[in-house]
Amino acid sequence: MSAQDTIKEQVTRNKVVLYMKGSPDFPQCGFSARAVQVLRACGVDEFFTVGVLQDPEIRQGIKEYASWPTIPQLYVNGEFVGGSDIVTEMYQSGELQKLLK
Repeated sequence: MSAQDTIKEQVTRNKVVLYMKGSPDFPQCGFSARAVQVLRACGVDEFFTVGVLQDPEIRQGIKEYASWPTIPQLYVNGEFVGGSDIVTEMYQSGELQKLLK
């Protein structure tokens, strides 16, 4: 299975998917930590995460999948939402909470 196939399966089989550096309990960059904080602030306790530092193919593949150069990347219901800044802005406006309901 190619990295693109794996990513497609992950984002379509799980309602909320976060590609990040590290894990929710031990994020390895501030942007990934912020994305986890925002999801938890929205009341999302369970979400599927992929630690991209452990798999170089997924790390590169996710950038190509969404045509988005940075990590973290959030997907909801199979759709790319954005990176840390976009997710934070959507949370502040209330838009993210509506999307996650």
